[in-house]
Amino acid sequence: MAEQAAETQGDYASAFEQILRQRTDAAVGTKSVLAYRGGFDGDLTEPSAAEVAKAAAQWRYRGGIRLTDRVLLRFGLHQALRIGKPLQFHVGFGDRECNLHKANPLYLLDFLRQSGDTPVVLLHCYPYEREAGYLAQAFNNVYLDGGLSINFLGARAPAFIARLLELAPFRKIVYSSDAFGPAELNYLGTALWRRGIHRVLSEFVRNGDWSATDAMRVVDLIARDNAARIYQLEGEVRDPAARV
Repeated sequence: MAEQAAETQGDYASAFEQILRQRTDAAVGTKSVLAYRGGFDGDLTEPSAAEVAKAAAQWRYRGGIRLTDRVLLRFGLHQALRIGKPLQFHVGFGDRECNLHKANPLYLLDFLRQSGDTPVVLLHCYPYEREAGYLAQAFNNVYLDGGLSINFLGARAPAFIARLLELAPFRKIVYSSDAFGPAELNYLGTALWRRGIHRVLSEFVRNGDWSATDAMRVVDLIARDNAARIYQLEGEVRDPAARV
């Protein structure tokens, strides 16, 4: 959206806000790839109008290609907060463009303190699933999603799923297949998650720590109910993996 706004002839901030409103009218949320554009560390406060205008002019002069300007990135985040729909952050593991050590969600603490009631969903999370779980426990509006990580961890996915359950409230964890490529990844993400959650919760039940009813309730929350609530899809979506 920032690239589209940069291509307009008028005021960048106004163009961005208009595009954002149009694009989110029928969307269930927004997403930032800040982790790929410099990381979470550093100032994430809302910039002034003068700062945005100056940064936009400089970016346009350079051709408006690949946004890495911190001022414009910060501006976009706060505009997304104003929309009020869930704001997703890619967190942790990604491709080589992602600075993994700067993709620790604990760097988002100050931003989260400014985020109000807008739901913030931390995606993927590996190897920072425990940090993400802490944030979901500490902030009423923070949630986490273990998609993508499960696909790559394969047979070790149950251990990752168990760590997601350590501290994050069960009503804050969202299932995702993160089917980012071939259609088969929908199946892979689903199969690995089902096997993983079954192994983890079956052990809880066998050890007498949970009842079977507890386990089924948590599966329902993570597999569907949480996503339906966070993305306001109650009564509409039976398979949140198709939308999250």
